[in-house]
Parts: sequence; structure tokens; C-alpha cells
Amino acid sequence: MSPRRLKLVLVLAGLVLAALTLLAWTQPWFVLAVRAPQGGSVDVTSDGDVAGGALAALALASLALVGALTIAGVVFRIVLGVLQALLGACVALSALLAVGDPVGVSGSAVTAATGVDGSRSLDDLVTSVVTTGWPWLGLAAGLLTVLHGAAVALTARRWPAATRKYQAVRLEQADPSQDPAAAWDSLSGGDDPTAGQADGDDRSR
Repeated sequence: MSPRRLKLVLVLAGLVLAALTLLAWTQPWFVLAVRAPQGGSVDVTSDGDVAGGALAALALASLALVGALTIAGVVFRIVLGVLQALLGACVALSALLAVGDPVGVSGSAVTAATGVDGSRSLDDLVTSVVTTGWPWLGLAAGLLTVLHGAAVALTARRWPAATRKYQAVRLEQADPSQDPAAAWDSLSGGDDPTAGQADGDDRSR
């Protein structure tokens, strides 16, 4: 794979993974059956912004990191690759903790629906939990982001070098004969600014 294609693939992969993390954050993660005071149960949905609230900030940080990769040098690409792997690990850990304790991470949603607070009280109220596929998508996106960061760090030296174009500016002394103000001053002093040009023309003939 050519260096340019490698860079393009890894940059696009980083954008896709960050977008998937954000998508998972916006979707429902758990549906909890909560015991109702009058009997029966009520379904309470816990979305990703409640159960996996950290994913949004991690995804936005990953987007900014991918943007920085497009202009970074070799050393900074390696550093950014390591940081990307750490971000992915945090995403995966957040999703894994949510799957391991859905009632705990959904406590605010249950409290908002029932007015009951406290971990023990919530455990008594929740009779069952249905896990959707979205936290698993968040977990997969996190693990893939870890691999993405590792790939960036390992291939950083193969990326094409960033091109820098500098415009050379050369300062030259202005020709007094081309300055209208200087020509006017010469006329005021009784000098003919065209005399030198006329002598040059005569000599050239």
C-alpha cells in the first residue's frame, strides 16, 4: 500500500470509529423493567448518554486527534497514535462497565421515572434488564480504536511527509527614478530627472 493510501485509509478509519462511538452514545442501551407501586412493572429506557456518558467526550477527542494526524510530523504521529489507543481503551472500558452493571449506570434514569434513589432500593425495584446491541457496538468501536491507534503509531514513519511551501520574499532598494514623489522633489530643486535617461539613450545610439 502506498504511503498516501495508507494515510488516507487510517484517517478515514479514525473518523468512522469516532462516528460509531458517537452513534452508540445516542442510542438506547438498556430497557429495565421497574416494579410499579400499583403492581406490575414499567419499562424504563436507559440511553447511552446516561449509561455511557463518557463516550461523547471520548469520541470528540478522537475526532480532534484524527484531524491533528493529517498535519502532524512523524514523532507527533506516534504520540497521537498512543493517545488514540488510550482513548479507545477508555471507550471499551466504559461500555464494558455499563454491560456489567446496567442497573448501576442507569440509576439516574430509574430515579427520574420513579423518584426512588439509592443503589439497594434501585436493585429491589428493577426486576429484569434487556441489553440492546448498542453498548456492544460501543465496546467494539473502542477495541477497534485501540487497534487503530496502534496501527497509526507503528506506521507513522511510512506516511508521506507534510509539504510546506514557503514564499521567498526579497527586499530590494526602490529605484528613486520610479518614485513619483522623488521625481517631483527633483523638479522642485531645478533638476531634470529625465536627463540621465536621455544621456543613456544618446550613448546607446
